[in-house]
Amino acid sequence: MTEPSATGEIAIAAPPEKVYALVSDPGALAEMSEEYEGHRWVGGAKGPAVGAKFRGRNRRGFRRWSTLSTITDADEGKRFAFEVTTFAGLPVARWQYDIEATGEGCVAVESTWDRRPGWLRAPTSLFTGVWNRDDANRANIAATLARLKDAAESRV
Repeated sequence: MTEPSATGEIAIAAPPEKVYALVSDPGALAEMSEEYEGHRWVGGAKGPAVGAKFRGRNRRGFRRWSTLSTITDADEGKRFAFEVTTFAGLPVARWQYDIEATGEGCVAVESTWDRRPGWLRAPTSLFTGVWNRDDANRANIAATLARLKDAAESRV
C-alpha cells in the first residue's frame, strides 16, 4: 500500500480495546469527527465486521453529502479500516485506525488515502468546499484524535 495522504497519531492512556470500541463504532466516531456526522447500516449489516456497509452522512458548513463505506479490517484492539465510495460507487478514500499497546495504554494512528480518480477531484472539491483535501484531512485527523483521546481516557 502507498503512503497515506494524511495521517496523525496520539498516545492514549486507555487500553487498546477501549480505543478500538470507539473507532469501530460509526456512531461514536461521528461524535469525534470534523466532517462525518452519522451513519446508517445498509445491506443487512448490524455492526462493525469485515464486509459490513454503512451509509455515511457528512457535512462542512452548509454543504452536505453522503457516501457508502465498506469495512475492510476489523481486528479488535489493533486495526479498523473502511473504504469509502460515492453514491455511484466511485472510489473516494480509505480510512484506517491502527492501535498499538504501550505500557501506559496505547498509541492510535489515524490515516487516510485519497482514492479519487484525478477527474473526480475538482467536482468533489466544488461539492464539499475543500480544495486541498490532504491539508484538510490532516487538520481533521488532529481534531478527531484529540477527541478520541478525551473520550477514551474519560471512560477508563
